[in-house]
Amino acid sequence: MVEKINSIRKDPVWNPPAKVFSYTYNGTIVYYIPPRCCDIPSELLDENCNPLCSPDGGPGGGGDGKCPDFFEKRSNEKLVWIDERK
Repeated sequence: MVEKINSIRKDPVWNPPAKVFSYTYNGTIVYYIPPRCCDIPSELLDENCNPLCSPDGGPGGGGDGKCPDFFEKRSNEKLVWIDERK
């Protein structure tokens, strides 16, 4: 996750600011990066930062459809990081 956060830090500041949350989903720890703008989808990553799906965002706002139950089944939300750059 450190590499992913460092990659985001190289981008211009997102609006809204970038955030990374951790959750328990289907019995494992996952990381969720909310959509940042317009048609850019969210990212759901496994504990090793491998992409799993895009739960929301993107064209139409519904994500890629690969994890439609994420928002209903997720638990144990923790804010891991927020980009506090201005």
